[in-house]
Amino acid sequence: MSYDSTIHAKAVDIAKLNYEITAAAGSGHPTSGASLAHLVTVLMYQHMRYEPANPGHICSDRLVLSEGHAVPILYAACADLGVRVGKNPEDLKPLTREMAMTLREIDSLVDGHPNPVEGFPFFDAATGSLGQGLSVAAGLAIAAKLDGLDKRIFCIMGDGESREGQVWEAVDFLRDENLKAVLPIFNCNVFAQSDEVSPQQSADVLAAKLAAAGFDVKVIDGHAPSEILAALEAHAAGQNNDEAPIAIVAKTVKGWGSASQQGNGHHGQPAKGEGLTVALDELAATGRQLGAIMDTPLKIGLMTPGKPQAPANTDAPSFTEALKQFGMESVLESGKMATRNAYGVALRALGHSRPNVVALDADVRGSTGAVQFYKDEALNSRFVDCRIAEQNMVSVAAGLSAAGKVPCVSTFAKFLTRAYDQIEMSINSGASIKLVGSHAGITLGADGPSQMGMPDVSWFRSFTTMKTAKGNPGFYLLQPSDAYQAYQLLLKSADYDGSVYMRTARPDAEFLYSDNVEFKLGGHEVLAEGRDLLIIAAGYMVHEANKALDLLDAQGIDATLVDLYSLPFDADAILDLANENNGMILTLEDNYGGGIGSAIADAVSADGGGFNVKQMFCQQLPKSGKSGDEILKLCGLDAPSVVKQAMSLLELTGA
Repeated sequence: MSYDSTIHAKAVDIAKLNYEITAAAGSGHPTSGASLAHLVTVLMYQHMRYEPANPGHICSDRLVLSEGHAVPILYAACADLGVRVGKNPEDLKPLTREMAMTLREIDSLVDGHPNPVEGFPFFDAATGSLGQGLSVAAGLAIAAKLDGLDKRIFCIMGDGESREGQVWEAVDFLRDENLKAVLPIFNCNVFAQSDEVSPQQSADVLAAKLAAAGFDVKVIDGHAPSEILAALEAHAAGQNNDEAPIAIVAKTVKGWGSASQQGNGHHGQPAKGEGLTVALDELAATGRQLGAIMDTPLKIGLMTPGKPQAPANTDAPSFTEALKQFGMESVLESGKMATRNAYGVALRALGHSRPNVVALDADVRGSTGAVQFYKDEALNSRFVDCRIAEQNMVSVAAGLSAAGKVPCVSTFAKFLTRAYDQIEMSINSGASIKLVGSHAGITLGADGPSQMGMPDVSWFRSFTTMKTAKGNPGFYLLQPSDAYQAYQLLLKSADYDGSVYMRTARPDAEFLYSDNVEFKLGGHEVLAEGRDLLIIAAGYMVHEANKALDLLDAQGIDATLVDLYSLPFDADAILDLANENNGMILTLEDNYGGGIGSAIADAVSADGGGFNVKQMFCQQLPKSGKSGDEILKLCGLDAPSVVKQAMSLLELTGA
């Protein structure tokens, strides 16, 4: 009874603080937190191997709270244990109970949901958008595996949360990759936000689903300390054997210990005033009933010594040298290459020069170019095929980034739309992920709109308009127009501490540049200088704009052409070019609206100068065609259409 009584006592203690800090905040989810009181106590006070004074240590066990709204119970434990917090890694301070009482305040480190960028290194990723934590845990486990570290990763999920499809993408992924270091813990407290969970998310059905996926499922009383410890120890003992991986289904009570807080209608409703007093008194009475007393010392587990070998980065070769090294000299002779394939060359070169680079793909490696990394025997161990599960893939990448890796993630631009929420959460986490969407825009041709990335530019562009906590652009959106540019931009992206999206195209494209041209994030290139009209394009559309230059010249129009390969961009430099062209600006892109043209319009509006902007983008639903040229013509984005719009902008006739 001594062990159980000690755990009960500590669970009551942190459950009380969980109620107190949410009452002080006036918001939060204390009943969800209370359902985790015993699980958190056994994990954080005894079973996990970590140092509260150094919560982000690379060798420490990790806890991912996927049901992020239950975080007040973790804050309570961290405050009791003095887990160090702070935005400056060199100046961390123990979290105190007084600091925990500032939950959700504007200048507090104790945010409404877990988030490492707010100064809480105990967490690896922002959570709260449900269903994503198990994938993050998988990414942490892959990184530990690559580094040869003995660490366990615990992921707590809610029963209602398990309705999310990504949870089951992650379950399959854990089995595919044999990531036994990850322990999925399902907190089955019966109640979701609006009502009881569906019978499909009941503890028994969840256990059956997990068993069908190949897990040894431990169904336990989530408020029975000895049962919790036994399940955790079974997981620890099974790390290096051939037996099935373990998952825990814990039957818990939402609002545990306080009868007045149990049942439906209390989700996200902190107890206040007399209600708080009653809840705390009920918890104290529950403790007495259970014989709760701290009569057995609890000792946090010791981390397994070890440190990943510091990566010995080397300089990547130039694009030309990389092609020669990889036996691809014929590409140089042809004078053209699709940017998606140039990504593959760059990814392979990066793999050899940067040991921390990990490549992820979603069953389309032959199309995205990532196959070049996969086929290289020296790199194959760092290639992860996430199969047709893009949401899981992006969150796995967030976990890899949190563990110090540089994940390069590729799939069709169209298929990345399924993971927009996961991408946003990774940005919130401060992750450094390099996303590559291939087959972007309408030039895809025969496969039609189900395979075309069309709204991606406008969506990703929104993140380029904000700054991170470090003052950097929140995101870079890159659209290389040729292979030299694509190659170099991926290398630049790998060096950038932040997330990037590079948009690549299917068709072969003629070389526009050479190794001598240096590209940078936030940059642009002037391909032709004129005085009548500024044409701004990016990606494959630079080639169409190039064709239009000759046609415009025949009409006596002297145009400037800018390859605006990066968002954000140097607005002053672009507007200076516009002024040199009488303020006449024509933008050209192969996606739906809200992209480059809108970014230029915003810059013009902010400047307040006398500019005229005409935007060309896809204004209809595209369809299949025998070639990209057919689709460009159909959508009014081919070179003759550019000339027509230019003449209209300049109020000329004859095109």
